Parts: sequence; C-alpha cells; structure tokens
Amino acid sequence: MNSVWAKSICRLLTALMIWAPYHLASAGMITTDQTAAPAERAALASELQSLGIDAAGAAERVAVMTDQEVRTLAGEIANAPAGGVYGEGIVFIIIASLIIWAWYKHRNPY
Repeated sequence: MNSVWAKSICRLLTALMIWAPYHLASAGMITTDQTAAPAERAALASELQSLGIDAAGAAERVAVMTDQEVRTLAGEIANAPAGGVYGEGIVFIIIASLIIWAWYKHRNPY
C-alpha cells in the first residue's frame, strides 16, 4: 500500500515539475519611456487608498510592482478583480476530487 502511494506521489511531483513554468531572466537597456514615473506610482497608490487600502500598505504594494504592472493596473483599476476570482475553480476542483474519491472507495472498499 505504501509503495502505491509513493509511486503516485512521485508521478504527481514529476508531472508538476514538468509543467512548472520556467522563468528565464533577460538583461537589457531600459529607456526612459519604459520606467514608470514616480507621479504615476503616486497616483496609483492614492487610487488604492481610495479603494480602502491604508497609505502604508498601498505604497508598499506599488513599490514592489514592476513598471509594466503599474501601467496595467493604473489603466484597469476600475475593472480589476477584488479577490474571489478563483472561487468557481476551487469549488469545481473540490467537487471533482470528492466524486473521484467516492468512485474509488466504491470500487475499492478496503
């Protein structure tokens, strides 16, 4: 029984390692139009504050963002999801897991 679980876990970990995204670093020159202006970051921080995030938290969140993320979020902050985006996916995974587990227990009662 233990070897079956060990093989299953090894297969799962192998599959996850194969499917895991690999991020390759690239270096290059940054032009002045590629950097987000401090005013743009300050405006985003103030918009986050208006949505209910405290000043220190908003400044910290904007500080760790890349310039591209700042531009993207500043342009789409009104349409940005506010948590719970993956709720349907998680519910689906839980229900599918329960169905698979019940089917397995029905076929293998011991």
